[in-house]
Amino acid sequence: MYVRHDFQRSYLGGAAWKSFVRADDHGEPVVALVLDHSNAVTAAELRIGVGDDATARAHCLDVPASGVPAQVSRVTLAGVRFTRFRAVDAAMSHYLRVDAYRAVHDGRCYAIDLLVTGTRPEVYDPPATPPFEQDEARERLRDALAGFRFL
Repeated sequence: MYVRHDFQRSYLGGAAWKSFVRADDHGEPVVALVLDHSNAVTAAELRIGVGDDATARAHCLDVPASGVPAQVSRVTLAGVRFTRFRAVDAAMSHYLRVDAYRAVHDGRCYAIDLLVTGTRPEVYDPPATPPFEQDEARERLRDALAGFRFL
């Protein structure tokens, strides 16, 4: 993985500080750990964003109305309870799969997103070869998330 401090890479993933962000919800991208060999066909990254205004805190745990959310649950990361949801979205041969984690901790909204995004390989001529399988990417992102700590 390599580190980026912006989220400007994906057609569906957007550049906002968290996936499925509300227009009045403000925060900052902190860090993205991008899986090596990510490209336009398939890319994967672990994003951490932080929002500390009142709206970010008030709507931190909201499950998005857009996309197809499923499997909402509560998990503990680094000793803090997070709301976790999975969501998918697609448009124009592009796809987005997100495992999202949200928590309010010490007056801030923490948004952690494990994203796998890209373009269906069969739309290329000849069909493209993804750099890795989506399930493999999700597994590697979950392994990286296991190292998350508050400092």
